[in-house]
Amino acid sequence: MAAPVAAAAARAVRWAGRVAAAGPLLLGPEEQDRLLRDQPDQPQNPKVLRIAIIGAPNAGKSTLSNQLLGRKVFPVSRKVHTTRCKAWGVITYEDTQLIILDTPGLTSPFKAKRHKLDEAMLTDPWDSMKHADLVLVLVDVSDHWTRNCLSEEVLKCLSQFPQIPSVLVLNKVDLVKKKFILLELVTELTEGIVNGKKLEVRSAFKHNSGSSAKSSLQITQASPPESRAREPHCLQETDQAQEGSNLASNGDMSVSKSSLVTEEAQGPKRYGPRDLKNMKGWPYFQEIFMLAALRGEEVDTLKRYLLMQAKPGPWEFHSGVLTSQSPQEICDNIIREKILEYLPLEVPYGVIQVTEMWEEGPSGELLIVQNLLVPRKSHMMMLIGRGGKVISRIAQEAGQDLMNAFLCDVRLKLKVEMKS
Repeated sequence: MAAPVAAAAARAVRWAGRVAAAGPLLLGPEEQDRLLRDQPDQPQNPKVLRIAIIGAPNAGKSTLSNQLLGRKVFPVSRKVHTTRCKAWGVITYEDTQLIILDTPGLTSPFKAKRHKLDEAMLTDPWDSMKHADLVLVLVDVSDHWTRNCLSEEVLKCLSQFPQIPSVLVLNKVDLVKKKFILLELVTELTEGIVNGKKLEVRSAFKHNSGSSAKSSLQITQASPPESRAREPHCLQETDQAQEGSNLASNGDMSVSKSSLVTEEAQGPKRYGPRDLKNMKGWPYFQEIFMLAALRGEEVDTLKRYLLMQAKPGPWEFHSGVLTSQSPQEICDNIIREKILEYLPLEVPYGVIQVTEMWEEGPSGELLIVQNLLVPRKSHMMMLIGRGGKVISRIAQEAGQDLMNAFLCDVRLKLKVEMKS
């Protein structure tokens, strides 16, 4: 009995040291399972907020979730449908717990069939909305083809749950060179209404090509939530027209006139399919944020706002839990992320992952062997690569990400086989 007890004590010391060194930590398999089973610890006056993040595929939902959490928990790829099922991330700060419901991108049945997606890819975003206290709608403003209107699937989701407060988040603003475009997008994506009031923006801009993401955010950012009553976060409301509002220049643009005119608007209502087809935006957003999730710009501002929106209620997770995913699920996601990056077109969506070994070595290292099953020999050759270069690179990069996630040495071996 002494040996197992000593080994467990050694593991506890190692994990404690890693927590002290790294802050938010993904727990080992045993610790994670135990804390997910146990009743959550509760502060004296707990507060909680469940946040659903929805948007079109590849809008940056998982990247934003990871930045809010402070550690890479959800897979990220340039290809669509990297997130295959809903997963919860947990932020615990003092007496407040934020539960982030990271969901697959809202998509149509036709596109789901094309990418060989499970039915859960269609239903998970809707299920997350049922549990949410607040919804963040993420829009990729660098995508010239989709940025001018919310997708039909997003509008359907918002219309189905009009009682849930919604916030518009414009992502990748650092990639937009002409910053006045952001004002136009705000007007289109909100149908000209923010926080229950009609919004009219009249501006004349002189554009300077030397723009940066940081300066643009300073132009459009209002004061932090702590120092103001409820106002749109990027466009400050006023009861009468004003000269030189918070959209004033800071190097990118100079504003000769900028005024915001507001008037009361009606509350949320349900829209029929015919109504949604004629809509480009959602007129019931309470707040607007502009950020660059990949670079972490203005993410802390959004995080502070979310903490302020929490309401009294019991915590749902132990304060030591960072995600509802098991370590094995995190491992699968990280490997799949690399497969998506290195395989072309639709090929990676047909790969099936089977974990053959998951063990902790004598020195605390994690030993993982995973088998990758592909439907065709041509796919197997692509995954292996000439001289095994592709599969070796995937294993190397995934192994490094796993070490960063679990803060321990990881020995990852990947095998490729044809489906029987």
